[in-house]
Formats: sequence, C-alpha cells, structure tokens
Amino acid sequence: MAQVERLVQWANETGEAEIATASDLVGGAAYDEHGEAVSDATMEKAIKADAVMLGAVGGPKWDGVPYDKRPEAGLLRLRKDLELFANLRPAICYPALADASSLKRELVDGLDIMIVRELTGGVYFGEPKEITDLGNGQKRAVDTQVYETYEIERIARVAFELAKKRGNLVHSAEKRNVMKTGVLWHEVVTQIHKDEFSDVQLQHILADNCAMQLIRYPKQFDVIVTDNLFGDVLSDEASMATGSLGMLPSASLGAEDENGRRKALYEPVHGSAPDIAGRDIANPIATIASFAMCLRYSFDLGGLADRIEGAIAKVLDQGYRTADIMQDGKHEVGTTQMGDAILAALKG
Repeated sequence: MAQVERLVQWANETGEAEIATASDLVGGAAYDEHGEAVSDATMEKAIKADAVMLGAVGGPKWDGVPYDKRPEAGLLRLRKDLELFANLRPAICYPALADASSLKRELVDGLDIMIVRELTGGVYFGEPKEITDLGNGQKRAVDTQVYETYEIERIARVAFELAKKRGNLVHSAEKRNVMKTGVLWHEVVTQIHKDEFSDVQLQHILADNCAMQLIRYPKQFDVIVTDNLFGDVLSDEASMATGSLGMLPSASLGAEDENGRRKALYEPVHGSAPDIAGRDIANPIATIASFAMCLRYSFDLGGLADRIEGAIAKVLDQGYRTADIMQDGKHEVGTTQMGDAILAALKG
C-alpha cells in the first residue's frame, strides 16, 4: 500500500490526477484497536469516499477471536454495506512471467481472462447459517445458497458490458444439473442475453467443467460470470495460471447512481502473508495494479491506468522480480525497489 501512496503522490505532483486520500484500519489491526474488524466510524469514511483501496487482511494472530470479529468480517462488511455486488478479477499472464506458471508457456502466454463474481449473495450470506448441537456428540452445520432474479440480472449485465469491450464472449458458470440456484442462474442469464446483449456470444458451462477447462486450455475464456462461491474458487484457480497470486488485482463495484458513479473497493487478490510483514520483500504489483483499476473504473482515467499497467510490464521485461516470482538470471528486488522501478518506468 505504501507503493500506491507513492504513486498517488507522483500523480498529484505531476498534475496527472488530483486525488485526496485518508487512511483507517480494517481487519486484525482494527480489532486490536477497536475490538471490531471494522469500526462504524471507518465505515462512514468508506461510504463517503469515491473509492476504497484495501490492503490484505488476516493472520494467525487473530485465529481465536469471535467469528463475527475475525479480520475477514471487516472485508465482508465493507462489501455488504457498500453494496458491492460485482467482483472483477482479471487473470493476466505477462509474457515475461509465462515460465513462472505451473502450466506450459503455450497455454498461458498472453492469457487475459476477466472473472466476474457475484459478491453479496449466495452461500456466503444466505440464511440460515448455523451450527446446531444435536446431542450425543453430533452437530449439524447449515449454509444456505440463495439467489433472487435481480441479483443474477445485474451481475450478468456487468459481464456482458465488459465482454463488449474485450473479446465479446461470456461463459456463464453454474451447477444447474444439481442446484436449483443454478437452474435459475441459467434461466436469468439466458433471458438477459436474449433481451439486451444478443450481439455478445454466450456459452453456458458447468462450474466443475469450467475448473477443468481453466487448466486444460485457459485461453479459450474471455469473461466468466459466476456466483459467489464458484467465483471464489475459479478466480483463485485462474490466478495461479498466471504464475503468482502476488500479481493479480481486483475491483468490487456497486450499482451506478444517478450520476453514473459506483461505490467501489479495490484490493490485491493475495492474502496478508504475516510471515514476511515488515521485511520489505512482499510483491506490491497486485496492489499497484488494483490502483490502476481504481483509476480506470472510479475516476475515468483509463489513459493513466494504461500507463501504470504498461510500466509494470516494462519493469518485468527488464528482469525485476520480487522473491515470489524470482527466476534464474533475473534481478531480485524488494517491495520499495519494485516501487522505485515502476515509478522510474512511468517517468521515463
């Protein structure tokens, strides 16, 4: 996040943008300070902001805190209270990193997938959600998968709109063969496609087959739209085809208001890696790329976003690597040094 703050400072100083920032705590740090994963005061600030940049949360230090106060609860509240229903997770394989993927180079070189995950419904939020003691040493756990028509309609529209600006292809992934929510998902996506986006190619795919195809031949995909649970799993799978979770950004978007603006939260896909905290060796690229998404989707600064993404690609081509993506013959750098290199590429 410190490297993003440097980019904001650079953008302000050069006149590339005019961005005012404020900081606050969420996750474990917020629990230590306030006894909550995110305080009401912090939520007020987030709601008033044009966009939120979020660092990774979590860590074993807080494994014993109450379930509703764990670090991840702060993230879930941000998503829910800001009504961020659309999670955009690009899986992009930079040519310089194709050999870092666990898949063969020819399968991933040039990979560019956008996974659109429904974020505020489904099994993560459905009720009842409980563990019941049945006695005699037996318990029963229940998580409820729930979707309504409007939730599927709005996420489908986001996917189709994105596809029109990309490869014009949407795969809709669900499990209609065994899940009623999958039956409804298939029905609603089909109708939205017929009524509003017939010029976009739509293919339906079962989620388990989608997982297999992401390993077999991931470049067949352009935009994948899916529910909360499958989106969580499939986006992590797709991300590893690119070589490292440390490379991948994400955006979570709400509905447009009367001025065409959306509430939005931007964060790296990777976790918090507390084992390397404070050592200046973490890869900042996913967070920097998340900032580029922020510029693109919240501030309509697509040109500047392109330049930042181009600077990332240039630095990788020049052989700069953090430890998680280090390769033989390349130049290993720390967090700050990677930020230095990306800033230099922008200025150059």
